[in-house]
Amino acid sequence: MDEELALLLEKRRKELEEKMRHEKKTPKVENIDEMHFQQFIKTHPYVIVDFWAEWCGPCRRIAPIMDELSMEFSEKVTFAKCNTDDNRSLAMQFNIDAIPAMMLFSNGQLVDRIIGAYPKEAIREKIVRKFRLD
Repeated sequence: MDEELALLLEKRRKELEEKMRHEKKTPKVENIDEMHFQQFIKTHPYVIVDFWAEWCGPCRRIAPIMDELSMEFSEKVTFAKCNTDDNRSLAMQFNIDAIPAMMLFSNGQLVDRIIGAYPKEAIREKIVRKFRLD
């Protein structure tokens, strides 16, 4: 009986380890809308919101970069996406006239913006510099 229990416990431990490994590799980019935007940026100390649209080719190219950066900075920065077609008043509020447009917020305040589809390293450098993560 003790041997069976030990085997079951070992099997369960391995399953949990595998689940944790998988969860760490899952991008954490949340979809937000106008209704939840203010609460979202005020709840998290460092936030990057990617304003995008489905029809936007550069937005689709940058989406995997945002996913990768969300995993890299998962302990320090919260990432979100906001569809400009569905949330026009937010786009107007931040004077977004070109997408992709990434807005960087620190403690609820806009501290910088990145307009256009930049390479991952350029975006990463700006995140580190603006949020003082080095």
